[in-house]
Amino acid sequence: MLSKINPYTSDIFDEKIFRSLRPYEIKKRHKEYLKKYEKCFTHSHQIKYFEAFEKGLVSNLDRKSIEPIALSFLDETDVRGMQQFFTRSTGWYDSLALKYKMELSHHVNDPNGFLSIDGSDFIKKGNNSAGVSRQYCDRLGKKENCQAGVFVSYASENGIGLIDSSLYIPEVWFSDGYEKKRKECHIPEELTFKTKNEIVKEMTHNIISSNLFEIGCIGCDTSFGSDHTFLDSLPKSIPYFASVRKNEYVFREMTLVRIPEKTSTRGRPFKHPRSEKQPVYVEEIANDESIPWVKRTIADGTKGPIIAEIKCLRCISCRTENSFLMPRTEVWLYIRKHSNGEIKYFISNMPDDTETSELDRIATARWSIEQCFQECKSYLGMAHYETRSYQAWHRHMLLVMIAQLFLTTLRHHLKKRC
Repeated sequence: MLSKINPYTSDIFDEKIFRSLRPYEIKKRHKEYLKKYEKCFTHSHQIKYFEAFEKGLVSNLDRKSIEPIALSFLDETDVRGMQQFFTRSTGWYDSLALKYKMELSHHVNDPNGFLSIDGSDFIKKGNNSAGVSRQYCDRLGKKENCQAGVFVSYASENGIGLIDSSLYIPEVWFSDGYEKKRKECHIPEELTFKTKNEIVKEMTHNIISSNLFEIGCIGCDTSFGSDHTFLDSLPKSIPYFASVRKNEYVFREMTLVRIPEKTSTRGRPFKHPRSEKQPVYVEEIANDESIPWVKRTIADGTKGPIIAEIKCLRCISCRTENSFLMPRTEVWLYIRKHSNGEIKYFISNMPDDTETSELDRIATARWSIEQCFQECKSYLGMAHYETRSYQAWHRHMLLVMIAQLFLTTLRHHLKKRC
């Protein structure tokens, strides 16, 4: 059996935390924090496995999966029990997920909170894990054998955290040829195929309807922001700030829409209205030298100010009607060019009197979900799971989120002491 590992000597407890909080104080706070979740479980052994796994996630173990954690914080006879805790144990997941969201809200909720939507992929060698398929992997920028997860996070001045996650199951998994795999991976029988955007749409509406989080704006990456159906499904009361592709169409200004007059004796009269002017790609606006780039400090980073060149202007969004691109409403087009020449494009329906500095703040708030992924994958074992079932994937993600929130509570405590 492996020697016992001290869970409170990990690199994730940065130097500032260790200068202010001794390991015994962190241990005490961790115990108090985990105790808040005890009522979510129906049996004492569930609490035992939950607490041991949480200790493992914040430890300095090289591999933060079931077996190394069980061997380090329990006993070799508990490996199988912890495996069953992830795959078969019942009666606690929904309660724990709700309690976690309540705790996260308690610590980070703010009227100017930013809800962010993004995906994160997990490379897999085998073909027997739930939802694994050769599909586009954003991390590698190409197709790879992987699992794809979609996530929703929350960010405010009080901190950041992932609210919810869901494993994407590709459509091929619902075919007759995958029936055996679906059973082996415990894919719920009632589950039907949904695109990532449909999954996130449902997650987002559930979060909003829970009223646990005050949301000032919703941000999303390109795969969601370029989906007009998804953007139009968002509540009208909450503005969005969406990343879009360079070939996103916009009108430079509002244009008249009418049914063209027939100019020839041949053919039928025109039936559908169309715009008098043609839209342009947002890339064309980025390349338009008559619209100057403005160098701005968009955020204060850990290594100094973050400077970027910005083009920010009002334009008209597009939607397709009867195969024609038609003008809709005024939106902000926010184009950011970094020092390496990379250009990013964003569309936002924030009010027309929104200050550019506020758009800068929102643009950088989108990085919060990437910060969550970085911390959870680099330090908290988000990608270390070795289980294959659908349920185990979601349970692992939830426990990682709970571990990350503990770090947030420590940082809150330090702020109060400073």
